[in-house]
Amino acid sequence: MGIFNGLDISASGLTAQRFRMDVASSNIANTDTTRETMVNGRWQPYTRKVVHLSSIGPSFESVFQNSLGSSAGGVEVSAVTNDPAPYRMKYDPSDPDADPNGYVRMPNVDPLKEMVDLMDANRSYEAGVTVMNANKNMLLRALDIGR
Repeated sequence: MGIFNGLDISASGLTAQRFRMDVASSNIANTDTTRETMVNGRWQPYTRKVVHLSSIGPSFESVFQNSLGSSAGGVEVSAVTNDPAPYRMKYDPSDPDADPNGYVRMPNVDPLKEMVDLMDANRSYEAGVTVMNANKNMLLRALDIGR
């Protein structure tokens, strides 16, 4: 395991959490977007995006059994998928996107859920910054020993 692997692992986590915050912000920004894509001549509302993360490199068990092998780990965005939840229906017959019954299909974005996801990603990002700072301080102390 190299001296900078800890920084690389922390950086991958920071990048992934930043991406989660960007996607949650995009979901919040499109809470009322009723025209995202056109399918079969009909506008579809914005569909909530969900970020999936996966680990990079070996599992903890394999690293432990190989006595801290030389490969680094971390986290990466493995996929961004559409949430399969149904769209919300809002009664507004004056809306140009209303169906013959007066209902408008609204995005399946729940602002409360998005704020919770945003807070979770923010806390994870802060934890990653703390780990990176601790790793940086250890490296600086190691340099002080060499003087």
